Amino acid sequence: MFGAILVIIALLVVVPVGVLVTGGALAGIIGYFVQKDVDELHEGSELIDLNG
Repeated sequence: MFGAILVIIALLVVVPVGVLVTGGALAGIIGYFVQKDVDELHEGSELIDLNG
């Protein structure tokens, strides 16, 4: 019975938190590389200077 409770806690708490943390990390990594690619593609554009 105790093992079943631990499995339920893991499914309800640990797994969703792990998914959210992993998703946030992947979003940050993808955003970094997309921004780097866009900056390289549009180098010399006047709009890059307005970006800050």
